[in-house]
Amino acid sequence: MSEPAHPLVQVADATLAGPAGARWPDLLAAVLAHFDCPVGTVHLLDPADGRLHLAAQRGLPPVVLDKVVTIPIGKGMAGIAAQRREPVQVCNLQTDQSGVVRPGARETRMEGSLAVPMLDGAALRGVLGIAKPFAYDFTPAETALLLAVAARAATHIR
Repeated sequence: MSEPAHPLVQVADATLAGPAGARWPDLLAAVLAHFDCPVGTVHLLDPADGRLHLAAQRGLPPVVLDKVVTIPIGKGMAGIAAQRREPVQVCNLQTDQSGVVRPGARETRMEGSLAVPMLDGAALRGVLGIAKPFAYDFTPAETALLLAVAARAATHIR
């Protein structure tokens, strides 16, 4: 018998089973509360143009919001998480020199950040991202939980 899903994964199921208009902001709010993050995004893949489109956000300043409404695959943390189909983490957005962080991301004033692909099997459906206002390395358990939530969310996208 399999182990019951983490309560946050259960919240994802319950939230996404509701009305389509409210589900992404509600799911994002639950994720941010669980991880104690003030900033987060949900981007969904549009198969027609092959780009990630913002479905929900919390905490982004307007100057950043304009830059993340649509994201090409392979650009920035969300785009790279989508391209690689694996989590992308940065301990400090403000000082990162890896090339993963786009210049506009520093304008969030966040530091610790994690973006994970929303995968339904092998199919990419979007990217879920969260951030903290201080340097932070998300643990393997935290990363696995966010991946599990993202995977469950991906099953609700058609």
